Amino acid sequence: MAFTPAFDIQSLHAAYLSGFTPVQMIEEVFARIEAIDDPGIFIQLAERDTLLAEASALGDFDPVRLPLFGIPFAVKDNIDVAGLPTTAACPDYAYLPADDATVVRLLKQAGALVIGKSNLDQFATGLVGVRTPYPVPRNALHKDLVPGGSSSGSAVAVAQGIVTFALGTDTAGSGRIPAGLNNIVGLKPSVGAISTTGVIPACRTLDCVSIFAFSASDALKVFSIAAKPDPTDAYSRNLPHDVAMTAPPVLKIGVPALADREFFGDAQMQESYELALQHLASQGHEITELPFGGFFEVARLLYEGAWVAERYQAVKEFYDFSAESFHPVTRSIYGAAKELSAADAFSGFYRLQALKKQLAPLIASVDLLCVPTAPTHYSLSDLKAEPILANSRLGTYTNFVNLLDLCGMAVPTGKRSDGLPASVTFLAPFGADGLVAAVSDRLHRTTSQTTGATGWPLPPSVEQSSSLNETMIPIVVVGAHLSGMPLNRQLTDLNAQFLRAGKTAPAYALYALANQVPAKPGLVDVGHGASIDIEIWQLFSSAFGQFVNAVPAPMCIGSIKLEDGTSAKGFLVEPHAIDGAKDITEYGGWRSWLSAREDKTA
Repeated sequence: MAFTPAFDIQSLHAAYLSGFTPVQMIEEVFARIEAIDDPGIFIQLAERDTLLAEASALGDFDPVRLPLFGIPFAVKDNIDVAGLPTTAACPDYAYLPADDATVVRLLKQAGALVIGKSNLDQFATGLVGVRTPYPVPRNALHKDLVPGGSSSGSAVAVAQGIVTFALGTDTAGSGRIPAGLNNIVGLKPSVGAISTTGVIPACRTLDCVSIFAFSASDALKVFSIAAKPDPTDAYSRNLPHDVAMTAPPVLKIGVPALADREFFGDAQMQESYELALQHLASQGHEITELPFGGFFEVARLLYEGAWVAERYQAVKEFYDFSAESFHPVTRSIYGAAKELSAADAFSGFYRLQALKKQLAPLIASVDLLCVPTAPTHYSLSDLKAEPILANSRLGTYTNFVNLLDLCGMAVPTGKRSDGLPASVTFLAPFGADGLVAAVSDRLHRTTSQTTGATGWPLPPSVEQSSSLNETMIPIVVVGAHLSGMPLNRQLTDLNAQFLRAGKTAPAYALYALANQVPAKPGLVDVGHGASIDIEIWQLFSSAFGQFVNAVPAPMCIGSIKLEDGTSAKGFLVEPHAIDGAKDITEYGGWRSWLSAREDKTA
C-alpha cells in the first residue's frame, strides 16, 4: 500500500525527509478529491500537469529556503490566483487575473502550491455557505448540516484533508463559522495584517484574509509568512511585534455574562461551551463574566446602514447593470443598500464610535475574550425554511469582531454529546494574533484528538514560545509582575511576550516585603539558597529601557542565575529592604506564598 501521510505541515515535511515527494503529494491530492466526490468544494482546480511541474521544480527538500515547501493550499474564489478565473461565485462577474493577490504570491514564494479556487457564499456575503450558483459544499462532518460560510469550500477542503491550509476571507465571521462547523482551526487575523490587494472587497474597511488549518501552530506559521506590510494596500498595517505563539500560563479571560449567552435553544451547544470554560479554568485561567449587550449592538450595525452600503459600493457598477446575475438572497441584501444615504452612513459611524468607547474598558479589563464560535448548528432544510434568520443567528458572536479591531481564532473543543463538532473563539486586540493562537492550541490539545473529518491525530505541538526572539531582551519576574498579578499589565502594555516559566539557580532567598502596595516579594542572592519560581518575559529594546526606568526603589534590576546555567536580567531587591521583611523562601515562589496565606485566612 502506498505511503499516504497526514497533510499537516509537520507530517508532510517529515514525509519529504523520508523520501515522499511533492509530485506524489499532488497525485495524492487528486486521489482524495476523487474519493471525496464533492463537486461543491472547488469552483476551479489548477491543471494537474501544471501542478506536477510546479512540484517537481521545487527541487530537493529545503524548509529553510522554502518554509512551506510542498505544502498544498486552496484559495477562496474572491482572491486572485494568476491564470485561474476569479468569480466570487458569480459566473457573469468572472475575470482572469494576470497577477496573484499579494498574499498568494508570498505563500507561493515560500514553496506552497495552489490546488484550486474554492467555493463561497457569493461575494462573500453570508455565513451559511449555500448562497452559490454552484453545488453547495457538503459539511465535512454531517452532510445534512450547512457547511458555514462565506468561506465554505476553503473550510471543507481542509476538513476533508485535501489541502494543508486554505485561504478564506472574514468580514463578519466567514473565517470562523465554517471552521467551527467543520472541526478545524480558523484564524481571523488582525485587520490589515495580511494584504487584501488582489481580493474582491466585501467591506473594504473591515475585510481580512483568513486562514483555515488543522492546528493553531499551522495557521500561525502561514500567518507569519503572509503578514507583511504592503504599500499597494491602503489598509495594510504593521503588527506591533513579531509573530510568535506565546501566552502567559495564567490569563484573565472574559466571557459573556450568563444572562447574555444566546444559543437559540441549542442545549448541547451551550453545554459544550460551558465545558470548554471549565477546561480553561482547570488550566489556571481566571474566567470573568462581562456584560455583552454592547458587543451585540455593534454586531447589529454590520448589517444595518453604513456597512451594507459598503458591500454595495464594492460591486456597484456590476450590480447596477447586472442585478439579475446575483443569487436571489445576495441581490436582496445589496438592493436594500441602494436606499441608504450618506447621512445613514455617518449615523452608523457615530454609533460605532460611541460603542467602541463604551466597550474599551471592558476589553481592557481582561487579557482576551472567549465566546462560542457559533450558537447552534443549522441543517440545509432549516435554511430553506428561513434563509435570513439562520444566517443572522450564526453571526451572534462574530459580527462585532472586525468593527472593534479584534483578532481571533476559532478552535475545536471536541464533540458535543450528539457527536457534532464544538468550537469556541478566542478574541484579543489588534496585534495579539500569537496570543490567541497559543491559548487556542492548548485548549485544542486538551479537548480534541483528531482533526476535521480525517481521523488524523493532532500534530505534535510546536513550542514556538520556548526560544528567545533575538531582537528582544528577556526579563525575569518573581512577584507582582507574574502573569495574572496586579502589575503584569506594565509588561503587556509594552507588548511584552511571555517566554516560559522556570526556576532560578539554587542561590536565592525570597522575602515578603513590608509596606508595599501592591504586595511584592524581594529576591536576594545569598550564594547557597533555594530555587525560586520565576517567569521569563521578553521586551523589545526600546520597551525594555522604558520598563526598567520605571522600576521603583527598593526594587532593582540585576543579573539572575537560572537553573539551566544561563542568566538574565530581572528583579532583585536592595539589601536594606529585607529589614523587617518575612522570609518566605520555603514556599519556593511568590504565587505559592500567596496561596498559602489565603488558605490560612480562609
